[in-house]
Amino acid sequence: MFKKILIANRGEIACRVMKTARRMGIKTVAIYSDADVDAVHVEMADEAVRVGPAASAESYLNMPAIMVAIDQTGADAVHPGYGFLSENPKFARALARKGVAFIGPKPRAITAMGDKIESKKLAQKAKVSTVPGHTEALKNATEAVKVSKQIGYPVMLKASAGGGGKGMRIAHNDEEARDGFERATNEARTSFGDDRVFAEKFIQQPRHIEIQVLGDDHGNIVYLGERECSIQRRHQKVLEEAPSPFLDDATRKAMGEQAVKLSKAVKYVSAGTVEFIVDGDRNFYFLEMNTRLQVEHPVTELVTGLDLVELMIRVAAGEAIPFKQEDVSLDGWAIEARLYAEDPFRNFLPSIGRLVRFIPPAEKNAGPGAGIGQGIGKTGQDVVRVDTGVEEGSEISIFYDPMIAKLIVGGKDRLTAMDALSSALDSFYVRGVETNAAFLAALAAHPRVRSGDMTTNLIAEEFPDGFNSANLVDEDPALVTAAAASMHWTYQARAAQISGQTPGMERTVSNNWVVVQGEDQHTVEVRSVDGGYDVIGAGGLLRVRTAWRMGDPLFSATINDQAVTFQVERDAVGYRITRAGRRSDVHVFSSDVAALFQLMPIKEAPDMSQFLLSPMPGLLVSVAVTEGQEVKAGEELAVVEAMKMENVLRAERDAVIGEIKAGAGDSLKVDQVILEFG
Repeated sequence: MFKKILIANRGEIACRVMKTARRMGIKTVAIYSDADVDAVHVEMADEAVRVGPAASAESYLNMPAIMVAIDQTGADAVHPGYGFLSENPKFARALARKGVAFIGPKPRAITAMGDKIESKKLAQKAKVSTVPGHTEALKNATEAVKVSKQIGYPVMLKASAGGGGKGMRIAHNDEEARDGFERATNEARTSFGDDRVFAEKFIQQPRHIEIQVLGDDHGNIVYLGERECSIQRRHQKVLEEAPSPFLDDATRKAMGEQAVKLSKAVKYVSAGTVEFIVDGDRNFYFLEMNTRLQVEHPVTELVTGLDLVELMIRVAAGEAIPFKQEDVSLDGWAIEARLYAEDPFRNFLPSIGRLVRFIPPAEKNAGPGAGIGQGIGKTGQDVVRVDTGVEEGSEISIFYDPMIAKLIVGGKDRLTAMDALSSALDSFYVRGVETNAAFLAALAAHPRVRSGDMTTNLIAEEFPDGFNSANLVDEDPALVTAAAASMHWTYQARAAQISGQTPGMERTVSNNWVVVQGEDQHTVEVRSVDGGYDVIGAGGLLRVRTAWRMGDPLFSATINDQAVTFQVERDAVGYRITRAGRRSDVHVFSSDVAALFQLMPIKEAPDMSQFLLSPMPGLLVSVAVTEGQEVKAGEELAVVEAMKMENVLRAERDAVIGEIKAGAGDSLKVDQVILEFG
C-alpha cells in the first residue's frame, strides 16, 4: 500500500480524499496556490507545497510545479480529484515515468473517453446506444448551421473536451446555431485549451442518469447502480440522487451492462462514470464517460456502503475489487445538493467574498471512514453529511468554482431523504456571501421534484422568469410571529435584569406586543413557561418549546409539536428570520410604537436605468458597441466572464450609447458601470 499520497486538487475534494487516506494510515500532501495559502485542505494535510499564483493555469494546472512537489515530499501516489488534471493523460503518463502511481484510470482510457467525439465513435463500435449526431469537429459557424439543419433542430453544440456544463449550447434555429458555436468554442478554448465543438440531436424532455463503474487491473469491472442528475441549470447539476426514481430493474440492469461493456472496450481501471440521456419511454443513449471521481459520488457511497476513494486507492495499488457484481445492492435513498456562492435572485451570479459565518448542520452517520461496506449510510439509515473545503473566515474568490459545500442526506426512502434535505438546509448558516440555499429549498419542496417527475428541463419550465420571491416556499406567518415574539421577550427580560433596578424603579417586561411583518400586524401575548413560551394571538395558542439563547444564529423549536429551525439575526430594532430560503424582516413593538412605525417613509432606490452595470465580479471580455451607436432591445452590449463562463449582457430597451466607461480586459466589480446610455 502507498505510504504518501499527494492530492493534486483543492477544496472539498482534496479534504474528502484526505479523510479516507488518514483512516487508511496513509500520509497526505496538499498543493496550494497563493489564493489558498490558508485553505482548509492545506491545514488538513500532513505536508503542503506551494505550486504557483492564484490563477489555476499557473498553479493547479502547473504540471512541472506539481512534479517538483512530488520530488520534494517523496509522494508515491497522486490522487487528482475531479477537474484540473484529473482527466489529463499527459499528467498520468508523466507520473508513470516517475514511477508514481496515478489514482485513476490508465492514460489510454482517459484519451479514448476524454474526447467526446472519439468516445462516441468507440461507443458505437462497442454496440452501445448513442445519440444521433455529427461525429466530426465543426470547422466554423457556417458548418455548424449546415450540420444542425441536417440533424434537425433542436441540436446540442458541445465541446469535445472537458465537461461541467462549459462549452455547451442548445440551438433551436440557424441564428442560435451560429451564436452557440461561437460561445461554445470560446468557452471550450478558455476552459480546456481545446476549442473543438461538435453537434448532436438534443433529446427533448430527457433525464440525465449515470452509471458508476469500477474496474481493476485483474480484469474485473462492476457497476454500482445509478445516479439521477436530471435537475440541472445551464447544464450544471444542482441536485443528484441515488437511486433514480424513474428506472425499473430491467432498465437499470441494461444500462449497467452497457456501461460495463463500454468500460471493457477501453480496459477501464479505477472509478468512472458512464452518463446516459434517458427519454420518457426509458430508451437510453450514451452521452459521455467521465474518467474520474464524480462530484456526486457521495450518494452512491450512501446507498452502497462503499468508500469509492478507498476503492480507487486500493485498485491503484494493484489490489482486486473485493466483491462481485452480484454482491452489490442498493439500500435506502440519498440526495446531494450543491451549495454555491451565488445569488439566485440575481440570475445566479457569483457572489464573492469572505465567509464571516459558516455553521454547517450537524453531521449524522456521515462517514466516509467506517470501511468498505460498513456504516457510510448503508441499510437506509438517516444520514447528514457535509463535504466542504472551507471554514469560517475562508475567502470565496473569482479564481475557482464557487461551490461552498456539498450537503448529502440519506434516509430509508425518497421522501424521508427529501425532508432531511429541507431540514438540513434550514440549519446551514452562511453569511458574508449570498448562496443558492433558497433555490435548493424551493426545489426540495417542489411537487414535481418530490414526485420524481423530473427532466433536465424542469428548472427552465418551472422557473421560466428566473428565480424570485414568488418561487419561495410558503411560510406560515404564525410560525414566524411566534419565533419573533419569543426572541423579543427573551431580549426584553435580559434588559430588565441589567438596567432600571433602583428601588421603586424596577423594570418590568410587558407580555403584550405587536409583531410587524411588512404590511401585516399581529397582536400577541407572550408568556414564559417551562421549556419555552406560550404565544397567544388571533390564531390561538402557539406552544413554543425551545432551548434558544440570545445570540444563537439558529432558533430550533417545536411549535405546536411541529419541528422548525429558523436562521435568525437581530437587526437594530428588528429581527431577520429565514426558513426554507424565505427571509422575513420582523419588528416587535408596543402598540403605540407599531402605529408610528407604519408612518415611516420608505427610502426609494436610485434610478440606475441609464447605466449598464456589471452584474458580477469578472473579466470584461468584449464591448460590442461604440459611443453614439443606436441599439435595439435584445442587442448584445458586452460580454463578462466569471468562473470561465461567458455572460452576454444585452440591451433591455432601444437606446443610444453614451459614454463607455470600461474596456475589454478590465477586471470589474459587481455593479461597476460599463457604459452609460445617452
